[in-house]
Amino acid sequence: MSQTFWKNRTVLLTGATGLLGGWLLRRLFEAGADVVCLVRDWAPRSEAVRTGLLERVGTVRGDVRDQACLERVLGEYEVRTVFHLAAQTIVPIANRNPVSTFESNIGGTWSLLEACRRSPLVEQIVLASSDKAYGDHDRLPYQEDTPLQGRHPYDVSKSCADLIARSYAQSFGLPVVVTRCGNFYGGGDLNWNRIVPGTIRSVHCGQNPVIRSDGSYVRDYLYVEDGAAAYMLLAEKLAADPGLRGEAFNFSNESQMTVLDLVNKILEVMRASGLEARIESSAANEIRHQYLSALKARRDLGWQPLFGLDEGLRKTVDWYREFFHGK
Repeated sequence: MSQTFWKNRTVLLTGATGLLGGWLLRRLFEAGADVVCLVRDWAPRSEAVRTGLLERVGTVRGDVRDQACLERVLGEYEVRTVFHLAAQTIVPIANRNPVSTFESNIGGTWSLLEACRRSPLVEQIVLASSDKAYGDHDRLPYQEDTPLQGRHPYDVSKSCADLIARSYAQSFGLPVVVTRCGNFYGGGDLNWNRIVPGTIRSVHCGQNPVIRSDGSYVRDYLYVEDGAAAYMLLAEKLAADPGLRGEAFNFSNESQMTVLDLVNKILEVMRASGLEARIESSAANEIRHQYLSALKARRDLGWQPLFGLDEGLRKTVDWYREFFHGK
């Protein structure tokens, strides 16, 4: 990371109270950036709030769908770099509440991009898409030229947001780049229906962890600090090379595994030899096999993950042990 790029740079971060947002906020703050966070719902248990970081940066209460609010923030704070992470990210919630998911993930994206288009000081926009944007394909791993063909609510919301972002780059020259990452995991994720925090909490309570699928679903898992570092690197690279606008980049440690293998790995890290996964086979509208190639990011950005799966899981388990002890 450049030692001078972020110093006193005004940055707008949406989604700061989410998993990735909390870690990205920390890295930006430590790098000397002047961060402004757009916050809709107050989340007292989020990393950004629990650590007191949100009190040490600029905070605006508002909804990412409110274009007028976004334009005011971009103009009044003289924002130069934007990280757009705000979204409804839970697949089962999207299945139950598709309209609110579409409103946040798609409507929020076009509102932000249009506000940026009308704000001449904005120099870089890094927008969070997802591996789910690709939908279901027989040819794996996904590469950046794999068609975006989401079919279920969450996947469709990400396909649409991704396409809208790149249309703003193509049609209006907006300096936006798109990230497509595997499943994030790490300390601070309190969505217990996700496999990593849910498994760790079950083990902490002496209970068998529950797998909603049949355990054979294959995924990429990317440690959240790797994600935060990748986002900042991508913004720096876009600043150095405006020709990157409209490009999408996969970020993955390229060591995909089944959900059951991941749960067993967590049991191993936590030395929970007396417990075993309980298979529910209740998951619906989820893609069975998906994982990414990160060749383009490694080749064009010089990116590589900082943490392997074993080290990332150990750091994650340590975070939750401290969290549960504190509670």
